[in-house]
Amino acid sequence: MNNMCLKEFQQKVDSVLIRHRSALDILTKLQESNAKVNRAVAKSATSCGCTQLHITKFQVPKDISFSEVKDYASNHIEGVPCEMCKEKIEQEISNNVFYLFALCNLLNIDMDDLLNDFYKNQLETLGKYGLL
Repeated sequence: MNNMCLKEFQQKVDSVLIRHRSALDILTKLQESNAKVNRAVAKSATSCGCTQLHITKFQVPKDISFSEVKDYASNHIEGVPCEMCKEKIEQEISNNVFYLFALCNLLNIDMDDLLNDFYKNQLETLGKYGLL
C-alpha cells in the first residue's frame, strides 16, 4: 500500500465505524478479531489439514553469530493454506486491521506516520537488534 492508500483506508474506517466507537468496543473487537485470526490459522491445520504445525525448540549452534540465527529458525508451518483457508485467514486479518485502524483513529494516531516512524527508528536504525 502506498501512503495515500493508508490515509484513505484510515479515513474510510472512521467514516464507516458506527456502532463500535467507544474505547471498550474497539479494544474488545480488536482482541476478538485477533483471536479469530489465530483460530483461522489453527483450523487450517486441525480441520482442513492443508497446513501442519510442527512446534519444536530451535536448535541453534552456540558458535554462530546473531545474524546467522535466522538460518536455523523455523516458522513451524508445513504446507500452505488451501484457497478456502487462505480466504478465511485473509478475511480475519482484514477485520483485525480494520479495528487496529479504528483504535488509531480513536487515539488520533496517523497510521502512515506510525509506520514511517517505526520503519526509520526501529527497522532502519536498529535493524535486527531492535526487535529483540
